[in-house]
Amino acid sequence: MTVQITLSRELTSQLLHLAQISPDAEVCGIVSYKNKTPVRCYPIKNISPSPATQFLFDPTEHIAATKTLRERGEEIFAIYHSHPSAPAYPSSLDLNNLAYIDALHFIISLNTKGILELRAFDIKNKQATELRITL
Repeated sequence: MTVQITLSRELTSQLLHLAQISPDAEVCGIVSYKNKTPVRCYPIKNISPSPATQFLFDPTEHIAATKTLRERGEEIFAIYHSHPSAPAYPSSLDLNNLAYIDALHFIISLNTKGILELRAFDIKNKQATELRITL
């Protein structure tokens, strides 16, 4: 049985746009939900020393985003990041550096010229299970 999640076209477009405007570095952030529905994207600056191949949340922006979403009555639904030159599948770094074990993980790939790919994963015990996204 494939688990399915539903994203609005607006939220999906925002995630894809954020990845597109940063073709050389991974973008990252949080997707929140309210009433069991993903509602908002909170971009967070990537401060990784190797931004082309990994992401690291800016701590100040991370705290601010978390505070804002809680003030809005939202919860963390997913962590998102992009792969500028790799497939939309969790890398070994993604699997080993997992910070939010209860959140889903969205990966946007810019690997195929002109085509953006967004995939969702539930990662447990360094194993990624893909979820089906519907709009």
